[in-house]
Amino acid sequence: RAALAQAPLLTRPVPATGVRLPIVGIGTNRFRSGDAAWTARLRDTLAAFARLGGKVVDTAPSYGDSEQAIGAILADSGLRERIFLATKLDRDGVIEGRQRLEASFAALGTRRLDLVQLHNLRGAGTLLPLLREQQAAGRIGHIGITSSSDSQYVEMEAIMRREKLDFIQVDYAVGNRGAGERLLPLAAERGMAVLVNLPFGRGAQFRAVGGRPLPGWAAEIDCSSWAQVFLKYVVSHPAVTCAIPGSTQAAHVEDNLGAARGRLPDAALRHSIERYFDAI
Repeated sequence: RAALAQAPLLTRPVPATGVRLPIVGIGTNRFRSGDAAWTARLRDTLAAFARLGGKVVDTAPSYGDSEQAIGAILADSGLRERIFLATKLDRDGVIEGRQRLEASFAALGTRRLDLVQLHNLRGAGTLLPLLREQQAAGRIGHIGITSSSDSQYVEMEAIMRREKLDFIQVDYAVGNRGAGERLLPLAAERGMAVLVNLPFGRGAQFRAVGGRPLPGWAAEIDCSSWAQVFLKYVVSHPAVTCAIPGSTQAAHVEDNLGAARGRLPDAALRHSIERYFDAI
């Protein structure tokens, strides 16, 4: 296990560009400004993430002042060049969208964003040309759309069929497998990378397993925690590029990134994990 802890993180390529990303990143919905102790905790969390090989940092202007908090950490730490920085756009009109986008550049303190996504499909009919314009100018590396609700899956599927996108982001977990039925296969078919939000099902998976010990098969995929089991289930889906569990603790980041090392479940074990979880 000591050797495994030193192993490089498993990566997957973004189909549109070939950029390789570790299969576990970090979501930052709870990265907010706070007192000195909280700020230090967030700084330590992001530093640990980068030190351990993490790259994908996903934020949004609607996550309180998460963009400002991350921008300040990146400015102080010099970590910007080691991070694949993703944020979102949550406006409908072109003028408002451009203003919101410029505010994100300013808050994050960067001249280039690696990924900008239309948040919960907002602006899908109006703002993709703006994102493509900024991508052509070299200010945005990739563009995409996001959802975290099955109520949007029909609309999301229609957009994916209609538009050329580099990424989608969607909710998917062992206890929330709806996106795996159509959206994930469609993303693979259309050459779209996939970020997975809520890979722990808003905590539902942890509550379900409670204090149960890990099953014997967990060792077969090099898992030492339930978090790693849940993440390895998600990232073993062949269409998934990277899971982005939220975290504000360095210890959780280290545990989560452990899911990006070692063996992943094959199709048979994925079915076994589903059956185990469904039987709880």
